[in-house]
Amino acid sequence: MKRSRALQFQLEYIALLVMAAVVRHLPRTFVLWGGQCLGRLAGWVQPARHRLARHNMQRAFPEMSSAEVARNVSRVFAHFGASSVDMLRLDRFRPGSDDLQRYFDLSGIDHIRRAYGYDRGVLFLTGHLGVWEAGNFAMPELGFPFDVVAKPMKNPRVDTYVTRLRESHGARVLDSKKGARRILKSLQQGRGVAILLDQHIRPPGSVAVDFFGRKAYTTTAITNMAMKFQIPVVPIFITRLPDFRYRLSAEAPMFLENGADSDLIHRNTQLLTDRIEAAARRDVTQWFWMHKRWRVPEEKAPDDTISA
Repeated sequence: MKRSRALQFQLEYIALLVMAAVVRHLPRTFVLWGGQCLGRLAGWVQPARHRLARHNMQRAFPEMSSAEVARNVSRVFAHFGASSVDMLRLDRFRPGSDDLQRYFDLSGIDHIRRAYGYDRGVLFLTGHLGVWEAGNFAMPELGFPFDVVAKPMKNPRVDTYVTRLRESHGARVLDSKKGARRILKSLQQGRGVAILLDQHIRPPGSVAVDFFGRKAYTTTAITNMAMKFQIPVVPIFITRLPDFRYRLSAEAPMFLENGADSDLIHRNTQLLTDRIEAAARRDVTQWFWMHKRWRVPEEKAPDDTISA
């Protein structure tokens, strides 16, 4: 079993290197267009993922017709196909050049500067929306010390390769398994730390909050830290524009209320989740609908045909 797993990891790594060699030496627009095509194809060769994405979107937007949901889901797969090949080109951005102005539409940078000005570090609130990996270039290029929290990939060689890409412009990757202590250390160094809040975390380290009208377990780590140490929280989202450029939008820093009220953690986690939902609603085709976000037990509706 171990030998077959090692062989699988090796083949995956070789496939990654081959794909990277191709996409890194072709024109960017052509590669991203090709990524969209591959993403749509992936949606059809993974029918379970496609059904799950349709199911999740239909539950979130019951007013949408089946045809509209199908069109949007196709665009979701196209977007993440483009984002996958985009990731392999992350270190192709040139620090000190005009790449930041050329490829990024920036909004709310003064909010970020203000947050760093408190000298407490900054917690960046984001989610599986748009092209979040592009922040690993944009934030250091703007002069902000920046870290991202990420779960290590199962394939260690692939994980090493992807980590190198993420850190190629000065950002640092923090292993999510090392938890709050590592994040707090970065904050004490005056760095910003980006956390993707919209992923399933089992209790007891989470609470069930409303997300697109359904309950979803959400980590309380960022809430606890922001409350206890009064660290500014800046919602930030990087979405893809139709011309393959990016829009980086940062919102005003927030300080979460702290106190003895036992319900405060839940309310504050809901507040943060609401920010992600609002951003995802602005373009539903750029959020990751094909994962099992909603796992809070609920009564099975008569027409439910898939577990989400």
